[in-house]
Amino acid sequence: MDPFSTSPLVKSFWFGILSAAALPLGALLGIFLRPGKYAVAAIMSYGAGTLFAVLAYELVHPSAQHGGFPAVTAGVVLGGVTFVFLNNLLNGQGAFLRKPATIIRYLIVFKRKRIRTMVLQLSHIKVLRALNPDEIRGLIPLIRLRHFEAGSVVFNQGDIGDSLYLIDDGEVEVLRDGRPIDRMGAGDSFGEVALLTGEPRNATLRCISTVRAWQIMKDDFDWIVKKTPLLYDSLKKLSVERTPAADKGSKAWSESVVKDIGALSMGVSDRDVQEATRVQGGGAAFAIWLGMLLDGIPEGAVVGASMVNTTVSIALMVGIFIANFPEAISSAVGLRSQQVKIRTIMWMWGSITLVGGLCSLLGYTLLLNASPVAFAIFEGFGAGVMLVVIAETMLPEAYQMGGSIVGISTLLGFLSGLLLNLMSK
Repeated sequence: MDPFSTSPLVKSFWFGILSAAALPLGALLGIFLRPGKYAVAAIMSYGAGTLFAVLAYELVHPSAQHGGFPAVTAGVVLGGVTFVFLNNLLNGQGAFLRKPATIIRYLIVFKRKRIRTMVLQLSHIKVLRALNPDEIRGLIPLIRLRHFEAGSVVFNQGDIGDSLYLIDDGEVEVLRDGRPIDRMGAGDSFGEVALLTGEPRNATLRCISTVRAWQIMKDDFDWIVKKTPLLYDSLKKLSVERTPAADKGSKAWSESVVKDIGALSMGVSDRDVQEATRVQGGGAAFAIWLGMLLDGIPEGAVVGASMVNTTVSIALMVGIFIANFPEAISSAVGLRSQQVKIRTIMWMWGSITLVGGLCSLLGYTLLLNASPVAFAIFEGFGAGVMLVVIAETMLPEAYQMGGSIVGISTLLGFLSGLLLNLMSK
């Protein structure tokens, strides 16, 4: 029996399935063929351009004509704001791991927050406060994040002092001549003398728990300081006693440093991704699935809604299909790099495809007797979500992979979307 010759309810379900079918297909392609980044970037930006045109001509413009500009505007804004809120909420639970674009954006924001915290902690170190904000900003990219396992030794008594450490998380034990004399935790620093003198360590530091610490190498510190001879001379005379609490000067110093922190280069390394994956662990799987669901629900809903007044919008279905295909490729490649099993990836995208059909059915049912204003708000909501998805994930990820190829590919996609709209009339 032909599923498309049955009732509109059944048709809406199957059309929703078809529009989302690119997700498992793209995931299979990403897993087994692993297309090059330029090919994925070209397809992704082409899909984004197509979806831009389709949303404008198939959703927003008709909705504004029938339900009024205020109604569709309210829907678009509400959809965009809702997506941003829920997306940020889920990302905090690990959903950012669902695809490379969200990983990179989340980790950049996370690193900026961590650097702000680090600068506030650095402000307690008297020797570093002798540097002006520009100099300390020059030093920040050189500061290394180190990880130590519980029971490991950071350095031994008598070792050459080649760096300063600032504990970000964890606890260490200070031993002198083999006997414990102190403990230090998050926010504490050790090795200030090493930055100025390079003298041997006067104690051993052993990790009580897993420790994450910032390391400032003496060579990097010297390189910054020696660019200012007068500063170097004054530092040589400076006492390096610890300051137990931040004073008014340290607060002003830290605020000056973090003022332009956004201008710093925030590259995301493979180690950053590995650490984020390790920290989130298996508990992020459900959040990742919810993140995928958040991207897919409005697409299915607007496909079903498009059937209410006319036949299904073929241009809309094709536009969503083209946009979903490279997104699934990229996501599958990213999830496989995190050691997610193939059957888990296929279950994720397969279930989202099924949900797409159910959302299409729901969209048709809810809007069957809706007023033009309600219809405009609903379709505007879906368009707002999809526009934010394009702006926040698809185009940034495509540009990172493909560079200048993205502009032309997006343009061609937009023209294809326009052509689809004209051909469907």
